[in-house]
Amino acid sequence: MTVFRFTSSALLLLAICANLVAQEAKDDGKLRIICFGAHPDDAEYKSGGVAALWAQMGHHVKLVSVTNGDIGHWAMAGGPLAKRRTAESLEVAKRLGVESEVLDIHDGELMPTLENRKKITQQIREWRADIVISHRPWDYHPDHRYVGVLVQDAAYMVAVPFFLPSVEPLKKNPVFLYSSDRFQKPYPFEADIAVDIESVFNQKVDALSALVSQHYEGGALGSQEKMDRVPPASQPELRLKWLEERWENRQGSEAERYRNSLMKWYGEEKANQIKFAETFEICEYGRQPTDDEIRELFPFLPAKSK
Repeated sequence: MTVFRFTSSALLLLAICANLVAQEAKDDGKLRIICFGAHPDDAEYKSGGVAALWAQMGHHVKLVSVTNGDIGHWAMAGGPLAKRRTAESLEVAKRLGVESEVLDIHDGELMPTLENRKKITQQIREWRADIVISHRPWDYHPDHRYVGVLVQDAAYMVAVPFFLPSVEPLKKNPVFLYSSDRFQKPYPFEADIAVDIESVFNQKVDALSALVSQHYEGGALGSQEKMDRVPPASQPELRLKWLEERWENRQGSEAERYRNSLMKWYGEEKANQIKFAETFEICEYGRQPTDDEIRELFPFLPAKSK
């Protein structure tokens, strides 16, 4: 048997070549989008529709949960719950046609530390993101708030060569976006971008149905009494219908609330027909896109009328 021995220089060269091959494979001219949520359901809830639309067009989307969700259930916790929720999140991503990752940070314990800033920066750099989506940094949940802070803190650092020098910095700053919420202070969410998701609404609901621990069992604030009000697993069609009705209300409310933004992007006639929407606010950090650039980044938006 022939045994090959490589010098450290040869191994380094092989690693560099492998990295270049991987980089070339990723440079396919498609958009690269990374969506951060605090828990293994947040990015899926807020961006699942647009994720599916991008994926249908061959673009690359990654959903990242910054915590592992290990206290997000009323009857179980710890490692078993973290593994369960990671598996649920992976199944959602599979159904949407995107990638998923759950970071191993305890639910409810996320802090805006330097270590975590580096983790977020690394995620954005390694994905080579054109678009970064996160929570706004004011929210009812501390994990949501700190995801927003960490992503804001990374918005400049992703391009600084000697911050986290082990990971190649981005040559072009991404567009950073906030997902929608209803909080009013210090200022309410502004729907700079509104997307019709009706064509993928059923796909999104089917994907979200994989989040059994959250939807059908109630998550952190559930109870056996609440579970008893949900159609049982033995009746999957009724269960899915139950979930669909809730998301019809949620995405329908978003479309109605931000109808003016839909009119900007789709025109008044089309906008008034849109039933379900996802909306996003442009963060003042990062690249500031023009309307034409937004249409390039959201290629499922209609072309600008002449």
